[in-house]
Amino acid sequence: MIAIDNKPRLGTGIFTIGEVAKILKISYPKAYRWINKYWDGELGKEFGNTYSWKLDDSIAVNFYTLVEFYVFVELARKGVKTSEVLKAHKKLSKIYDSAYPFAKREVLDELKTDGKKVFWKKGHDLINLDGTDQFNLGFIESFFKKLEFDSENMVSRLWPLGKEVSVVVDPRRKFGHPIIEGRNIYPETLYGHFKAGDPVPYIAYVYEITEKEVKDAIFYCEQAA
Repeated sequence: MIAIDNKPRLGTGIFTIGEVAKILKISYPKAYRWINKYWDGELGKEFGNTYSWKLDDSIAVNFYTLVEFYVFVELARKGVKTSEVLKAHKKLSKIYDSAYPFAKREVLDELKTDGKKVFWKKGHDLINLDGTDQFNLGFIESFFKKLEFDSENMVSRLWPLGKEVSVVVDPRRKFGHPIIEGRNIYPETLYGHFKAGDPVPYIAYVYEITEKEVKDAIFYCEQAA
């Protein structure tokens, strides 16, 4: 049976439902439903375990599950039904012997959709992940620009708004809480100063960062609000 590594530990990130909702810019009820009904429910039953764990009075997931939700969002925006995403996940899990196929580079590199079904290209073969025949279109190229991969081709860092905005999710730093790239500064900290009336140049001077990094933090927080 495929193992789900759902134990909280350093380097894998800890994301509560509220943090998942904020990073992905979805509602709290939707994030809760995805975790409870689909990943812990349908997929969890398939693998005999859950993707989440209890963190005090909250439910939390790791970085790979967060990335999988991000793929789920992208597919949903293309009109793909949840049932089709789950079918694709189950089949790719078996092919790659992984509980997190949507966090693997080789899967993301060849994942396709026509807005109804999900396909996966292996070499010159196009595999329909539910057994029917449909035309396909590439969709994940823009998503790749938000990701960084490790030596095992698993997603290692995520830029929620793209790499041009210096806010990154790195599970090895601050338990995965979004920070300014290369620094251990939370965007919310800088945004708090801005909301209190401090000008951008002053905030940049106090924290010894660039004005762009301050503006990126403000932009991220306003987008996530």
